[in-house]
Parts: sequence; C-alpha cells; structure tokens
Amino acid sequence: MKTLTLDVEYECDFDLFGVVSSSREHTLAWQLNQALRLRLVKQQDLIYDLLHQGRLVISNYLHATEHLTLRLLRNRSIDPSVLKKPFLAPDVKEYDYLIQVNNGSGQLAAETLLAELTTLPVVQYACQFDPNTLKFKENLLF
Repeated sequence: MKTLTLDVEYECDFDLFGVVSSSREHTLAWQLNQALRLRLVKQQDLIYDLLHQGRLVISNYLHATEHLTLRLLRNRSIDPSVLKKPFLAPDVKEYDYLIQVNNGSGQLAAETLLAELTTLPVVQYACQFDPNTLKFKENLLF
C-alpha cells in the first residue's frame, strides 16, 4: 500500500523572542507587566498530546488588545514528560521562555522590545528569531 504524506508550509507573521531566565514564569510576567505596561494574564496551559510519544504541557500568559497580541510561553513542559525533547520549540531549547508578538509597534516593536528585555533584572539573555526558520514552527501557531 502506498503511503502519502501531506507537506504543509506555514507562514508565521509574528515576532519571536527567546529569553534565558532562571526565574519562575509568574515573576517574569510581572516584570514584563511593570516594564512594558502590559497586562499578561495566566491562561489555561497548552496541552500537546503527541500520539504514542507523550505529552507537552506548556505554561501560557497572554496580553491581548484590539490590535496586539503578546504571549509569554515556557519553552519546557511543566509536567514530567517521557519525550526525549520536552520543549515547545526544540530548535531553541537553550531558551527558557518564548515571547510571541503579533502586530508589535511602538514600545513593542522588535528592536525596542529586545532592548527592553535585556534591561530586565530577571533576564540573563534575550534574542530575536525568525520563526519561519524553525523546524517545529507549527507548535507556535494558535
């Protein structure tokens, strides 16, 4: 029997930042709220059930307005996982958190946000990525 595979290319139209921080997610969310005048609110955890492999449970904070969406996502599963790579984005597993920004402008424009992230005391390092180059970019589509 012939097996067919479906290859789908997703176009990601958001900015993506990786953050290295040893702090807990609620502490980082609070720091972002204070520095950027946001209202990041804890949402229901994202659950990815990977057939016959295990499951990922990802902590999720959201700030949404009419024109902007900003998400703070923990890159590593918060539940113990049997997966070999229990990360939301295994391509960038060295980053503890991911920040996804849709329609960022002004203080939340890419360059300005990156500069703000690096000044936070709980952030050791921050970097911007092109989400279209990630192998597991479909994990970041909501």
